[in-house]
Amino acid sequence: MSMLSVQDLTKIYNGEDGQRSTTALNGISFEVDKGEFVGIMGPSGSGKTTLLNILSGIDRLTTGSVKINKKDIAKMDKDEIALFRRCEIGFIFQDFNLLDSLTLKENVMLPLVLDKKSAEEMENKAKELMSMFEIYGIANKYPYNVSGGQQQRTAVSRALVNNPSIVFGDEPTGNLDSRSARSIMECFEKMNKELKSTMLIVTHDVFAASYCNRVIFIKDGRLHSQIIKKGDRKEFLDNIMNSLALLGGDRYDI
Repeated sequence: MSMLSVQDLTKIYNGEDGQRSTTALNGISFEVDKGEFVGIMGPSGSGKTTLLNILSGIDRLTTGSVKINKKDIAKMDKDEIALFRRCEIGFIFQDFNLLDSLTLKENVMLPLVLDKKSAEEMENKAKELMSMFEIYGIANKYPYNVSGGQQQRTAVSRALVNNPSIVFGDEPTGNLDSRSARSIMECFEKMNKELKSTMLIVTHDVFAASYCNRVIFIKDGRLHSQIIKKGDRKEFLDNIMNSLALLGGDRYDI
């Protein structure tokens, strides 16, 4: 079953004062099945961040369609997309985006507060997820009192608290040291395998991408190629590096 369907997606930014327009994405099409873990990679300027912003409803496409759980988000108005994002999409940011005035548990519970869930339901769900990611013991601490890895685990818990149809990640290991990055990617792997979460991340980090089941490469706003994991993670990492060498462009984290 397809959880995300992208068809002929094009994004054009019109120039100001008569300047020429820029085509950021040009005819992108792909699908992500329910329970799949997909990575998006490409050089800076390739369009991967624009793509993620459109898929998550932050930005609007110019032409084409984006369907999440069979619902076309391109046809939603501003209020509809805001509600859809809150209920159907989990988002994990590079810089965590936690509120310093709230405890870790309160940050995790925030989406449930907005949905006016009962105190018991909020408490039970927060405990379940924070225990799974081994941060319930620090639930009452504030973001500035814990490590970056613990903050990102909190962000992961928050992204899952509403049982979203799909979870998007924007360079989720970008602000972490190598040990914390490994820990977070193991969390993502657990989300995918144990919770059957459908996930898509944009990353420069080949180590992070090696945890995915499939990696899609884009270049100059077009889908360039893709590879599917076969064998162990080390073999997949080598395949990703080979694909990036053919793709050219930026240096990538190894």
